[in-house]
Amino acid sequence: MTLAAAALRESIKARAGELGFDRIAIGPATPPEHGPAFSRWLEAGHAATMGYLARREGERLDPSRVLPGVRAVVCVALNYYQGDPPGAASWAPVARYAWGRDYHAVMAPRLRALEAHLAEAAGALSKSYVDTGPVLERDLAARAGLGWIGKNTMLLHPELGSWFFIGILLTTAALDFDEPLTDRCGSCRACLDACPTEAFAAPYVLDARRCISYLTIEHRGPIDASQEGELGPWQFGCDACQSVCPWNRKAPTSSEPAFYPSEPYPGAARIAEMADDDLRKRFADTALARAKPAGLRRNALIARARSLPA
Repeated sequence: MTLAAAALRESIKARAGELGFDRIAIGPATPPEHGPAFSRWLEAGHAATMGYLARREGERLDPSRVLPGVRAVVCVALNYYQGDPPGAASWAPVARYAWGRDYHAVMAPRLRALEAHLAEAAGALSKSYVDTGPVLERDLAARAGLGWIGKNTMLLHPELGSWFFIGILLTTAALDFDEPLTDRCGSCRACLDACPTEAFAAPYVLDARRCISYLTIEHRGPIDASQEGELGPWQFGCDACQSVCPWNRKAPTSSEPAFYPSEPYPGAARIAEMADDDLRKRFADTALARAKPAGLRRNALIARARSLPA
């Protein structure tokens, strides 16, 4: 027995709340409106060495190529903003999203539970992703009404700001859609002006080649000497554009314990001297593992060199 579209919509929203998600929105599974802009972004070289973004470009531009028969996109948000918890000062060189447990491990099981709910309630096939699949998450989430894409390319919600993770579930279930939110950035350009490396080629356009998050996480090998001095205090990621966003001023703190730090960050001096196995063990099950030991040590050595007396 299946539920009607409206009832099923309320059913999936209730289940998402039970699983701990802070917001849920449902939108169409048609090709993303900003697909052509994404293709131009790739052609301009703004993806830097992240070749995986282009390898499945066709699927990113059409969700039906990822899940044949897809009808709707269920988009969820999970707040990770920690405020100023004990030990937070040691984590200042690390982007907030990486302070606690790896968000993939936190969100993926919950998304699978939503898949199971839709399978049981409507016999639907579903596929879910937490920035691991060939889908344009922010574009789909914005169209569904989970927020709007800000000038710093982050998804913004009027109550959560931008401190939240996005989960996407493609489904063959017939669901009623939510209404998208209008862009509320107005004439503000705080995020653009705050970027230490001027990584925004234009409002809503990020050039990863200059982004501190890209340089300290995704980039492999040495960082150009001309850019080392622009990294500021950052050793993994960067929150500069989020920290100044007016929509983040009253962001609530997360109710998810997994996103809070369980122990202090070791600091540049310690990390620079740690062996690969020690680094893997220390940052296992955290987002910092993404940079690999070589990247973590590289970033720490740069930070340590900047802090030494001239």
